[in-house]
Amino acid sequence: MSLQDWLARYGESHQHPINILIHKICVPTIVFTVFGLFWMLPVPDAIRSSISMGGVGYGNLATVVFLLGLGFYLRLSRPMAVGMALMCIANLALLGWLQLAGVDILQLSIVIFVLAWIGQFIGHAIEGKKPSFLQDLQFLLIAPAWTLAPLYRALHIRF
Repeated sequence: MSLQDWLARYGESHQHPINILIHKICVPTIVFTVFGLFWMLPVPDAIRSSISMGGVGYGNLATVVFLLGLGFYLRLSRPMAVGMALMCIANLALLGWLQLAGVDILQLSIVIFVLAWIGQFIGHAIEGKKPSFLQDLQFLLIAPAWTLAPLYRALHIRF
């Protein structure tokens, strides 16, 4: 299935303007929190410090998730993969900054993750349709691209 097909199928259950707005806020937020949760999973110090910038070790499972996700997007659309890579790198950079600032990333990620999913379910209650991921788990990877697609269209970037 092409990226356009995936986006169209995802969009079928995201038609109500309030649900769309909620998803444009909550989906990127959930992506950030998922990276935060993987960031906090333990890895040996030698691995964590193997990729280090500015005193932050990026050799962690969040980086692995980023690379696996990038592979998924590259199969669908190289231009979209670039946008998703930039979004993910920004998330990783923010997590690095939060770590240096001494923020409890695990606690922050859990709280925001739960709140964002509550928002998503409120959006689907307004929409009157079940979340797409209940049909196919790949929609969990399509959702971030769906939030980025309008920007690409506005900038006339083919994807």
